[in-house]
Amino acid sequence: MLLPAFHRAAGQYNPMGMMNSLTITRPDDWHLHLRDGAMLAAVAPHSADFGRAIIMPNLVPPVVTGDQARAYRDRILAAIPEGAALRPLMTLYLTETTDPADVVAAHAAGLIAAVKLYPAGATTNSASGVTDFDRVRPVLEAMAEAGVPLCVHGEVTDPAIDIFDREAVFIDRVLDPVRRATPGLRVVMEHVTTSDGVDYVSANAANMGATITTHHLVINRNAILAGGIRPHYYCLPVAKRESHRLALRRAAMSGPGPFFLGTDSAPHPDRAKLQPCGCAGCFTAPNTMAILAQVFEEDGKLDNLEAFTSLNGPAFYRLPANEDRIRLTRQDSPVSFPSEIAAGDETVTVFDPGFPLFWQTEPA
Repeated sequence: MLLPAFHRAAGQYNPMGMMNSLTITRPDDWHLHLRDGAMLAAVAPHSADFGRAIIMPNLVPPVVTGDQARAYRDRILAAIPEGAALRPLMTLYLTETTDPADVVAAHAAGLIAAVKLYPAGATTNSASGVTDFDRVRPVLEAMAEAGVPLCVHGEVTDPAIDIFDREAVFIDRVLDPVRRATPGLRVVMEHVTTSDGVDYVSANAANMGATITTHHLVINRNAILAGGIRPHYYCLPVAKRESHRLALRRAAMSGPGPFFLGTDSAPHPDRAKLQPCGCAGCFTAPNTMAILAQVFEEDGKLDNLEAFTSLNGPAFYRLPANEDRIRLTRQDSPVSFPSEIAAGDETVTVFDPGFPLFWQTEPA
């Protein structure tokens, strides 16, 4: 992967030696769920300050053709506030009947930026995903030749495999064999959650990248299960042990390289989360940048925030970094964010990191 020249982010320090202002290249979100209809209208404005976002195609029905991607993009553009920075980068949902020619044509026309692979049954609205990986080999070969990235939900769905092991098993059973069978295929391992995933991507960074979510930098599996079940922390891939969370933080804060922000902000109505079989997903769009600044500050890595949020992703996707910049300013008192938003007649709970946030975003 070719990396741009990185520079030290511009920061200001207070008399106590703490950074209180940071100016960085406008961030992108390389994994975002905007849904559709009333939910789209409600959540899109909360991602409007990002420069670009890779949009997930797992609607009902899924976005499987170039024409459907164009129509969905038009609906998204209509929902983004006038003057907002956000530019949606569309993806196609890979199925066992996907037409390789349609994928290549949609990418060449600028309609899509990538194709998304869901193993069938792995997560929300993934029933149309892939069961037999040999049946999608012609599509993957065409993508490799045309330079179309493959975004992968990296979990096996074998019921015999423990849910906390499904990412590591996916690497061995699916991802590595697919990559070996399709030389040149450029792959994003999305929402990586384990040290196994971090190590695999690091060892294959020439044609691999990985997104890391905001919430996986903050919570481990205890946040979901210890002291009572907290359904608003339930996501897929599920949060893992503390050792894995720390590996993700080290990767996210490592500076130039294959790791970049993909929030996987995934809104669900509270009525769908608070069920005997509730939906997976954390809605982090409203407070992501504040959380990230807080987390990077805690680890003394604010200088590497720009690489993670703004530079590594464009480098992988062979796009220029955004030309404009944003300023993050540390406040003396905690900054308030909404605990929930309305989406039509529904309520969506905003991810609570469990600690006060002191950073506020504004135009540079």
